[in-house]
Amino acid sequence: MQRLRAARRLALVAVALGVVIAAAMTPPAARAQDVGVVQSEVLVLDPERLFRNTEYGQSISADIQAERERIIEDNRKLEAELEAEEKALTEKRPEMSPEAFRDAADAFDKKVRRIRKENERAVRDLERRRERAPVTFMKRVEPILARVMREAGGVVVLDKRSTLLSADVIDITDLAIERVNRAVGDGREDGQQGD
Repeated sequence: MQRLRAARRLALVAVALGVVIAAAMTPPAARAQDVGVVQSEVLVLDPERLFRNTEYGQSISADIQAERERIIEDNRKLEAELEAEEKALTEKRPEMSPEAFRDAADAFDKKVRRIRKENERAVRDLERRRERAPVTFMKRVEPILARVMREAGGVVVLDKRSTLLSADVIDITDLAIERVNRAVGDGREDGQQGD
């Protein structure tokens, strides 16, 4: 019985000693995780989720969507106007000389080509803006991410989407979303909405 108690005490001492040794061997950076920001030289971030879930990213996306809808609405109006103009020209044809009708038809075709070209340019510009939006966004929030990286003792932030395997604890996306929302909001207050 006495041996059993001694063995239990020895086991408890070994466990306690193991905890103390483990704590002593754990680098200060890893122990500092309990104070808020993870401490790691390697961090991961999901840039798509950061863009999608921040007020600023949502604001950029909403602006692009609003512009897209405006272009679509403008095109509908122009299409209706051009159809009405074409119908009116067709109705006037019997009253016009062939030369006058040809001139009017050529002017109408020229107008349609000009409008189509302007519309294609507007669509291309909007598409370029949509493609550049994540880059513009990341340029704007980079100082915030750099601060988070420094606070974490990090030396690199990797794109989580291209990381094969990582511990969730080094993912700073949620923290970055919170910090960007706090620092930038929707990005409109200082007139620096991205394009």
